[in-house]
This record gives sequence, C-alpha cells and structure tokens, in this order.
Amino acid sequence: MPINAGIIPNTDFMTTQTTPKTPITPIDRDGLIALAEKGKANPAAVRTLKVKTVLESKFRHLNYVRDLAVHVIDEPPGLLGDDTAPNPSEAVLAALGSCLSVGIHANAIARGIKVFKVELELEGDINITGVWGVGDLSEDKVVGFSAVRARVTLEGDAPREELDAVIAHADRWSPVANTLRFPVALSVTPA
Repeated sequence: MPINAGIIPNTDFMTTQTTPKTPITPIDRDGLIALAEKGKANPAAVRTLKVKTVLESKFRHLNYVRDLAVHVIDEPPGLLGDDTAPNPSEAVLAALGSCLSVGIHANAIARGIKVFKVELELEGDINITGVWGVGDLSEDKVVGFSAVRARVTLEGDAPREELDAVIAHADRWSPVANTLRFPVALSVTPA
C-alpha cells in the first residue's frame, strides 16, 4: 500500500481572490526547530500517553487526558446511544484529521510557508453488523474501518506542488495515520 494511500489534496477551491488573506496563527518556528533537534539527538525515545475511560451511563464515556476537561464519547441513537458526543469511530477520524493537520502546519512552518487555510474532510467505511461482538460474527468479517479517506484543503503562499508535497510528507510522518496504516501491538487485559 502506498504511504499516502487515501490522502487526497483538495484543490476544489478558487485560487484567485481579490481580498487579502490572513495567515493562520503559526506555531513557534524556533520551538519547532528545537523540538526537531531534540528528536534527532535521541531518535529511540518513546513516550507513553495515557487516557482513563469511564463508562458514565448507557454508551456515554468520560475520557480523562492529562489535566484537560473531560472528553466525552457517545453513540448515536441508531447505535443505542444518546448522541451527546462523537462515537469512538468518529473520534478516530477526528484524531487522524487533527494529527494530519498538525503535521501539515508544522511542515509548512518548517519550510517557511505562510498558511491561510488547512481543512480536512474525513470519512471511513465501517461494517457495524458485528454489534460489538453480539451481532453477525462471521469469521471473515472485517471489524473496524475497511477504508479511510482524507481530503485536504491547504492554502498557503507556496506553489501548489510544494503544498501537495507538504501534505504527502505530513501523511508519511503522522503517528495516527501510521497507527491506522500499520499493525500495532495491542493488549487488552483485566485490571
């Protein structure tokens, strides 16, 4: 599978505008360079991220990450939830979109590109008939996403070819994209 499978630059926008564009507030370039140098100095470093998930009621879950406000995950009514928040699969798509956007922004800044717009539209195909292991349990059933597509709109003060290269590079180095793309060691055990 190609490294950038499913990531499509979205060029369906007007490239000529009469009003001046305002750049998106950039991240700190010096901080980015320092972070990159730190990574180069210790390329084997691994950081463990932690989340605590607590079932509140029905399918509504409270997710605690660092000292941030609670992140709620629920299911829509068609999946017996109360529709108070994205469902887990939608959260995966949101995480992918955010991770790709972070990489696009960082790589544009590293290349000295002013960014005017980054927008991603994501969709994933998922067969839900297994109903979390109590529905159709056919042995050949694909559980989880069978395909994910991300459509990226990137506007900046660089030629289209360079902007497309930024998108491809961000896709190649996205931790979330690579978690979805390649097998990962996963264990689920009683506490």
